[in-house]
Amino acid sequence: MNVSPLRRALGHTPDEAVRRITLITKPGCHLCDDARAVVEKVAAETGAEVEEINMLEHPDLVAKYAEQIPVTLVDGKQHDYWRVDEDRLRRAVTGGRRRR
Repeated sequence: MNVSPLRRALGHTPDEAVRRITLITKPGCHLCDDARAVVEKVAAETGAEVEEINMLEHPDLVAKYAEQIPVTLVDGKQHDYWRVDEDRLRRAVTGGRRRR
């Protein structure tokens, strides 16, 4: 995995490349609110980027995840659905490295 020149200048190595957490939600979903809080906390601790997608704006996501929301993806790969385990998400984002 390559590291951008900016990230390299900031002292990041390839195994520390920024991860992206995607949270697929829909309005009025109380589990989505809970998941959002966990995702935001883990992202703040790890520096991960967060993207939230309203599945109702994407029919393909409704077809794929209608019964599983909220869904979390890490770097585009499905990680969890319904409930987000904070420790498990942190391990996925950090590659198992312990926080400093």
